Amino acid sequence: MIEFIENSSILIVNDIETTINELIPKYPLHSTRIIKNEEKEEFQIAQATQAIKEAYIASNEKKYIFLCGTTFRKEAQNSLLKILEEPPRNVVFIIITNSKTSLLPTIYSRLPYKYLKKSLIKQESTLNLNKLDLKDIYNFLKENQKISKQEAKDIVESILLKVNNQKIKLSQKELEFFSKSIKLLELNSRPINVLTTLLLFLANQKNKN
Repeated sequence: MIEFIENSSILIVNDIETTINELIPKYPLHSTRIIKNEEKEEFQIAQATQAIKEAYIASNEKKYIFLCGTTFRKEAQNSLLKILEEPPRNVVFIIITNSKTSLLPTIYSRLPYKYLKKSLIKQESTLNLNKLDLKDIYNFLKENQKISKQEAKDIVESILLKVNNQKIKLSQKELEFFSKSIKLLELNSRPINVLTTLLLFLANQKNKN
């Protein structure tokens, strides 16, 4: 259970939406703002501009502004630097993200942080890698078409875990494809595209063997 946070802070969490849903009921509705990108998981300059405008709307009581994003664009962070360092009276900024590395050191050094991520036990994938066909891939992708970057990374790791547990031998090229998939997700490639490419690659390699 996440406690009420009174002062400006950075929260490092497993799931941003879950954290918001748990925290928001603890705050007064009329003086709480949630700013996030509704189209992507990245906090961009448009959201930073919105946050700054909101912060300068005068309030006689504390106003809590939540800045949420899996990643934060560099330009957006730079535009927030001054206001985070010297926020207007009664304004509290709470940044919620999945990783410390999503924030610039200049941002990270300005606010105290709480590391609230819980260790998740990785479970192996339910996919049958030895009999992977296009129907399996289609159904799997259909079920996971709206997943987040972190969830996609978990899936890639769960597939690799199954490979290890089933003692499936992979070539160096195949193993490197897993690393490449993680890197693409870190670079904000669309999760569904990365998973599609990985699964089709594995199916194609299986058919060659």
